[in-house]
This record gives sequence, C-alpha cells and structure tokens, in this order.
Amino acid sequence: MRSLIHIVTALAVIGLAFWAYRENYRTQEALARADALQSDIATTRQRLRMLGAEWAYLNRPERLLDLVEVNFDRLGLMPLQPHQFGRIDQVSYPVAAPNLTITNPVDVMNDGVRP
Repeated sequence: MRSLIHIVTALAVIGLAFWAYRENYRTQEALARADALQSDIATTRQRLRMLGAEWAYLNRPERLLDLVEVNFDRLGLMPLQPHQFGRIDQVSYPVAAPNLTITNPVDVMNDGVRP
C-alpha cells in the first residue's frame, strides 16, 4: 500500500511538473508574440511620424514659393504670396499651354542637337 502511495505521488509530481513546463512554454510564446507586436507598433508609429514630418515639409508655403520661383518660366505660374494659400491643394493650376506645332521632327528627336 505504501509503495502505491509513492507511485501515485510520483506520478502526480511528474504530471504537475509537465503541466508547469507546458504553461511556462506557452507564456514564453505569448510574451514573444507581444514583444513582436510592440516592435511592429513602434515601427509603424515611427513611420507615421516620419510621413507627418515629410508632409509638413512638403506642405510649407515657403517651400511652394521656392518651387514657384525656380520653375516660374517653365510652368507659367504667377508669383504667389504665403497669405494667398494655406495648403498645397489650394494652389491654383496654371493655364493650359497653347498647342505647339513641330516644324522639324529631327530637331525634337535629337533634342535640338545637329550632328
């Protein structure tokens, strides 16, 4: 009878040890998944901050004025002042360029350079 109690106790201890090991393993897997998700969230937030900063830079009225000054002749834009618009979607588009006829197609193909 005494050996039966020892065997049952030993089996119970082995069963509890196996259960504790399995739960510890599951907990470690859950913590690893949580760490990976936290890392993904941090990366996504960093990307959003970078995109927000880039959008703020691209949407500055001073930057638009610089672009207008650089491309004034090519785009046919009128000079703009910062008080005329607040965001990039409020900038007026230039009038359509007149249709140009090509008089010598060879000049266009060679970019105006003759051999």
